[in-house]
Amino acid sequence: MEYSPEFKKNFATAYLAEEYERLEKGVEETAGAAGADAELKVLAEEEVSRLRSRQAAILAEIQQILAKEKEEVARPSSVVMELRAGAGGDEAAIFARDLKEMYQKYAERRGWKTRTIDDLTLEIAGADAYDALRFETGVHRVQRVPLTEKSGRIHTSTASIAVLPIRSTSKIEINPADIEMEFSRSGGAGGQNVNKVETAVRLIHVPTGIDVRSSSERSQKANRDKALQILSAKLEQLHEEKEAREHAAKRKAQIGTADRSEKIRTYNYLQDRVTDHRLKESWHNLPKILGGDIDGIVEALRLQTAADSSRVSG
Repeated sequence: MEYSPEFKKNFATAYLAEEYERLEKGVEETAGAAGADAELKVLAEEEVSRLRSRQAAILAEIQQILAKEKEEVARPSSVVMELRAGAGGDEAAIFARDLKEMYQKYAERRGWKTRTIDDLTLEIAGADAYDALRFETGVHRVQRVPLTEKSGRIHTSTASIAVLPIRSTSKIEINPADIEMEFSRSGGAGGQNVNKVETAVRLIHVPTGIDVRSSSERSQKANRDKALQILSAKLEQLHEEKEAREHAAKRKAQIGTADRSEKIRTYNYLQDRVTDHRLKESWHNLPKILGGDIDGIVEALRLQTAADSSRVSG
């Protein structure tokens, strides 16, 4: 790595850059002071060597700082969980809301911040939220007797979840000409807190047909910015899914491909049991799990993913 004056413009590396330049002056002064004296020249060379060694150490430290900064930019600062009711009519919609509440309570246990972006779209902000929740993407299935079912028959319903990492810097560039934008009024449940101004924003990415809606922010601009952020995350996910399919052989042993159509888990009320089909493992005490206690499941997925990745790379 070579020295650059640009290092002085970065607050995290400025003091190291100044020290590097101070040492550089020391090198020049030492080399010029020796003159023709052979003994002084030897001493000067030793001092220059010492200064150059210190400069190399400074460059290595700057490189570490810049690499860490780059990693932090790439690391998602939050995630958006998009839940959708699947098969099962009203019961599926109820189940999707149950899952949303489960993740909200789990986030609270972890000390993360949550807020609703739009109906069943939840934003969770936390440094390690994506690492913990990334494998929740897929179809979740529930088997239970609905409250409206008088005969006691068990119904099976589904809800799908997509977990989108929100990064401070997106890897995807979106052409503004590819976006259609619609505005509407934001409103709360039961018609309360209805906004008289059209602050809710819906974006449609014409080439892919992906649409995103944001209504949680107070201004139209803020909702547009949030919707653009989520759209970028969706396009990134689309790109990653394409790459995953192209490298399917390598990923065959791994826990999932972040495919929203993949059935990953069943919540069985009659047997008080949650089964993750990828792990072929079950957990009991369903009320506790739906109350946000999913640490055991998350940790099991993390360990299995690490083991799978190790096998593939080996």
